[in-house]
Amino acid sequence: MKIFFVSDIHGSIYYAKKAIEKFQEENADYIVILGDELYHGARNPLPIEYNPKEVAELLNEFSDKIIAVRGNCDSEVDEMVIKFPMMATYSMVLYEGKRLFLTHGHIYNENNLPKLRDGDVFIYGHTHIPKAEKNENIFIINPGSITFPKEDNPNSYGILEENVFKIKDLNGNIFKEINLE
Repeated sequence: MKIFFVSDIHGSIYYAKKAIEKFQEENADYIVILGDELYHGARNPLPIEYNPKEVAELLNEFSDKIIAVRGNCDSEVDEMVIKFPMMATYSMVLYEGKRLFLTHGHIYNENNLPKLRDGDVFIYGHTHIPKAEKNENIFIINPGSITFPKEDNPNSYGILEENVFKIKDLNGNIFKEINLE
């Protein structure tokens, strides 16, 4: 199974389309959205081609393949136009004998980890900073932001396949990678 990860679209139809293009190019089975799907947030500028309605319509076309969690910029009204559940603080997926704990990062984060077992994987967004590391036998991963990358990082997404998590820029170049074994 191949899983595509994206975070912090923030209502940009331009970057939502890029994410879907990459999902299709990667031939992934599922899309995990780590929050902040539609709204740009009060701290962010308007993104390129800001159009939350179009983003919702595009994502809805893939609703049977999406696992999503709520970000700090998401609200109940967003779920009225989205055809997949996206208001949970976290979700968990079992993958190759490991628990993937999926969250946005504004509640659970590196300073407030949920109870995880050795070898489990904590995957979040929110900071817009890509990360792939192991800390005390827990894997900590952030695919970065597709729309608003920070700290001179590129717009990015993640791919999990065969126990390897790769963080890629929009040209498909891998710039962070971690083996989950």
